[in-house]
Formats: sequence, C-alpha cells, structure tokens
Amino acid sequence: MNKGKLLSTLPSVDELLNHEEVINILGEIPRRVVLSKIRESIQRERNKVLSMKEDKLQDYRIDVEGLVKFIVKSCYEFMEMNLREVINGTGVVLHTNLGRALLSDEIKETVWSVASGYSTLEINVNTGKRGSRYSHVVDIIKNITGAEDAMVVNNNAAAVLLVLGTMAKNKEVIVSRGELVEIGGSFRIPEVMEQSGAKLVDVGATNKTHLRDYENAISEDTAALLKVHTSNYKILGFTHEVSLKELVELGKKINIPVVEDLGSGVLINLQKYGLSYEPTVQDSVEAGVDIITFSGDKLLGGPQAGIIIGKKYWIDKMKQNPLTRAFRVDKLTMAALEATLKFYLNEDEAIKKLPTLRMITEGIEPIRQKAVELMNDLLKEKLDLSIEMMDDFSQVGGGSLPLEKLPTKVLQLTSRKLTVNQLEEKLRMQPTPIITRIQDDKLIIDLRTIKERDYSFICEALKRVLS
Repeated sequence: MNKGKLLSTLPSVDELLNHEEVINILGEIPRRVVLSKIRESIQRERNKVLSMKEDKLQDYRIDVEGLVKFIVKSCYEFMEMNLREVINGTGVVLHTNLGRALLSDEIKETVWSVASGYSTLEINVNTGKRGSRYSHVVDIIKNITGAEDAMVVNNNAAAVLLVLGTMAKNKEVIVSRGELVEIGGSFRIPEVMEQSGAKLVDVGATNKTHLRDYENAISEDTAALLKVHTSNYKILGFTHEVSLKELVELGKKINIPVVEDLGSGVLINLQKYGLSYEPTVQDSVEAGVDIITFSGDKLLGGPQAGIIIGKKYWIDKMKQNPLTRAFRVDKLTMAALEATLKFYLNEDEAIKKLPTLRMITEGIEPIRQKAVELMNDLLKEKLDLSIEMMDDFSQVGGGSLPLEKLPTKVLQLTSRKLTVNQLEEKLRMQPTPIITRIQDDKLIIDLRTIKERDYSFICEALKRVLS
C-alpha cells in the first residue's frame, strides 16, 4: 500500500466527532477543544505516515479506535490545570521550581475572601476617599523591622531596579566585585543595574574588598554605595569584606546613601534554632542602612514580593517613580503578605504556623516519626518494593543558607519491576505529581518536605505505578 492510499483511510473530522466515545465527552469538554484535538490527532497520524519508510507501509493500518482513545485522553489532559499542587519529596524547602515558600493554611480564608469579593485595596474607609494599596502592610512592616517607611513591589529584582532607578539614574553606584551575584533565571546584578540607568563601579577583588577600595572609587557622580548579601553562595578561605557598619559610617561621612539588597529577607534570628547566622532585616535597620530590599517568598515565608524599607525620604521618591505602577502588586499578594506578616508579631506563632520556618527549624525526631508512619503505610500495601529508612540531609534552597545541611530522614525505594528512572518518571506523571530525587541508584523521598496529608497520595500512586 502506498502512502496516498494509506492516507485516504484516515477518518474525517466528522467521523471522529460522531464516534460514540467522543460524543460521550462532549457533555464535559467544550466542542472547540474536542475539534481542536481531533484535527491535531489526524495531522499527527498523517505526519507519521508521511515520514514512514516504504518497507513499513505494507503492514501499517490506521487504528481508528486507538486514535479515538488518544483524542479523548488529549481532551482531558488539555482541561486539567497546568499549574497545580505537587508533593515535594526532594527535601528542598524553598524549591524555586515548585513555587518556593508555602503559605500558611491559616490564611486561606483571608486570601479567598479578598479574591472572591470586593476589597479595601485602594480605598480609605475612614474618609471614603482613595487610599494607597501600600497602607495595608506599611505599619506592620515598620512595627516588625523598625524602619521609617516601606513599600512593596512584585519581586526583589524589581525592588532593586526601582531603588537604583530612583536613587542613582545616570549616576554611579559602587559595589564590591565579590557581590556581583547572579540570581534565578540567569539575571545578574550588573544587568539589573544597567536597566535601572545606574552606572556600575565595581571595586576590590572577587575574594577581598577593603574600605579603601570604596573610598578611592568615590567621585562627584557617586549616588549610592550598594551592598549585596551573597545569600545563594559563600566564598571561603582567603577573604575579606567590608562590614555593613563600616559602609554605613563611610556613607554618613561623605553624605552618600547606603543601599543593601538582603535577598532572602529573614525576620527572625535563626541561630537560636540551631541554624547558621543569617543577617536579619532588623540588623540592617539598626546598622543605619538607608534603603533595604528583600524577598517575600524566601525565608520570610510569604508570597512572591519585593519589599523595600528604609528612610521615608527615599521611599516617597520611589512611590513617584513611573516604574512603581509597572511593579505594583495585586490584591492577592497584598492579602497574603499582610496575613503572613501578622504571624511575626509573635515569634513563636511564626515558627509554628509558617511552613517555611517550621520545616527549616524542625528537629530530627518529628521527621523520623513521619518516616516511620509513611513506611508502615507502604508496607501495609504489600507492594513489590524495597523500602529502607536512612539518614540524610535536606536543603533550605531558594538561594538561602547555601551551606546549611538539615539532618533528615528519607525513604529509599527500589523496585524489581522498574528502573529507578522509570519509577521517578511515573511518580512525576501522576495526577498529583510526586517530585522525588535519585541518589545512588535509589529513589529518595525526604520526609522534611512531606505533609501528613500526602501519605495516602503517595501510597495510592505507588500502587498504580507498580500494579
């Protein structure tokens, strides 16, 4: 059979549309979606035939029933949400690919009430006149950090861009060469600075920068001294950096503002919970930094946002910058951020109720208990699966505390039926994807980032995968 004859046996759009299985899904799936998937499937089959070698044509037949099943499957997949919940078994708490910080379950109703109804986003209910969307969080940020003023934009890169564009457009900004970091998505501080209109003046060496390097670089065009916290890497060994206190003293001496990009934005001293020292926002405020920027969805544990705090003089200027409108946050972000910040009025509440803080400060015993419980649930299913509980380390992730190793318990899974790569892929392709990691040719599920409600999903998924 030649290609033309084989193509003539392809069913038409109308034939497939009138197939019983396709008719059955039309009540659930819009007709336009079904038609689109029928046409795509026909074209897919046509391309397959056209690319086929002559010696394969003789035995090939168009499988109409198979085509219909593919169409039905494609329609249901199209209607599923692409952005959906996953189970994080990687042990990386702030996993950028999986959405970083988890919001507290306790703020769901608050955020939903704002999302599903009208809100006080930009109205002052006391005066009945237009208000500011920043006002909902300014007072609480000032209360927690001790800053003079605050504002919020859509992420920390936008915050840095707005700050530099306001304070140093067409002027020079001095920064240590060892702090020219690259952030997520391959964006780099020099590129962000270039977009702001500020001129980069890098001083010192990669591993050592001294105060005299800043002093020697100051000119009439210097608008700011910038310090970037290297939250996503550390330089060890033969190093030296200028302290924040020294930089602030120099700024005051020459009447030039100091800006600090803190990045991860921790509001609680984590040393008391056994973690490495990470400079807090409050430390920078107390040091006298003029403007500080940090993220809302890293160690702060809230929604994606860029928070700018510091001297009211500069914040007022930023609010007048046209970029502020382009970078402004929506009502969902503002509601989630305000509700998250409220927990920080009581440190114990923040540690207990914010998932990010709870996970990174959690001791090994509760994690061991979770591992035992999940392991027992899996053993009850009598799956053809080897399960072993092991000691390991989790990571904070999200460009925060890069050297921190969090002791954890993991389950190592191996199957006689499937390779470790097949097992990882099949779990990842579940209706609720289960994201794991592979280590020493074994599948690893780290219990630090697993919720108790995930156990049943994991058990059911493994039953399906191994059946």
